[in-house]
Amino acid sequence: MHLIHEVTSPQAFEGLRLQNRKLRRPDLTYATLDHNVPTIDIFNIKDEIANKQITTLQKNAKEFGVHIFDMGSDEQGIVHMVGPETGLTQPGKTIVCGDSHTATHGAFGAIAFGIGTSEVEHVFATQTLWQTKPKNLKIDVTGKLPTGVYAKDIILYLISQYGVDFGTGYALEFTGETIRSLSMEARMTICNMAIEAGAKIWHDATR
Repeated sequence: MHLIHEVTSPQAFEGLRLQNRKLRRPDLTYATLDHNVPTIDIFNIKDEIANKQITTLQKNAKEFGVHIFDMGSDEQGIVHMVGPETGLTQPGKTIVCGDSHTATHGAFGAIAFGIGTSEVEHVFATQTLWQTKPKNLKIDVTGKLPTGVYAKDIILYLISQYGVDFGTGYALEFTGETIRSLSMEARMTICNMAIEAGAKIWHDATR
């Protein structure tokens, strides 16, 4: 599945046009407006660049037959929330998005990772992506979290102890009684911060 938003998709769509290529799997491509959407008065965007990116995605989605969670839709939201909230994110799926925090979906047992704009175009055109297989690194978290300590503190502690690059080259697998006790929102928080530890993939392996 390919999730897209208004910032990293315009050049990729234009690349298809320049090569006279079609979108390979519009049925597996979902768009949402999130990076440039105001939190209030969403239909009055004063920033010209932001407005341009939003209207461009709307036009591209229509032209290429992509389902879009558009402005005003009850399902529109942050790209990493749309998948889980609509049920599109599922265990065992491979999910890519032009955003570094795509590993958020790993909380649901998906293999999810961020890609660059040129890779977005490649997925558009072929629904494939060449990748080097990462090594696995299991992180077993045990014990009860004390009052005032939350999911984000777990990952921040690991980064403080092992550095901002300890996950480089690895698919990190979270497991242990502590992870099993967390809500899905908390697990999403941990997986969301994979990139801050240098990892591309981070998923919940408690299942």
